Amino acid sequence: GRDIHPGYAFNIMVNAVRIAAELDGMLPHSQRPEYTDDYEGFFHMTWMEGTSAEAESRYIIRDHDPVAFAEKKMVMQKCVDYLNGKYGNVITLEIRDQYRNMRELIEPHMFLIDNAKEAFRACGVEPIIIPIRGGTDGADLTFKGLPCPNLSTGGMNFHSNTEYMPVQSMEKMAEVLVELVKVK
Repeated sequence: GRDIHPGYAFNIMVNAVRIAAELDGMLPHSQRPEYTDDYEGFFHMTWMEGTSAEAESRYIIRDHDPVAFAEKKMVMQKCVDYLNGKYGNVITLEIRDQYRNMRELIEPHMFLIDNAKEAFRACGVEPIIIPIRGGTDGADLTFKGLPCPNLSTGGMNFHSNTEYMPVQSMEKMAEVLVELVKVK
């Protein structure tokens, strides 16, 4: 931004907080986590802080489809380019890939999924396969060379102030893990 006393701001001030909000407003509203489901990708502002002189916002960009993921990153870049043209190169964009879809690395090792399903069924639980719409330790391990599909923990409301884990779920998951090491 470009800060100055508000009494002298006419045609001079460039309010960094307003630019950060403008950037967020340019991103597709229909592609926010609260409006997407299953395999639909999203833009998620996780944090914003600033003053009229300087602001910073952080986003998570997710998509299960690698082409759509690349397109989302290009949308973000185009929005920043537009705002830099409008306000005079006041925005710096840093994109770091954090978690990618691990499916491509798990598929050659589908026996891991089959073994997990067998272990769940041995414990009286019919496995339900659903997409994980965020990053996980398993995804990180998979991209480091250790294929590690997510098995569930039985927790609910992840990363919210109402997150919880029923004791019965933990007990059942321990039972599943014991069965999993028995699968041949």
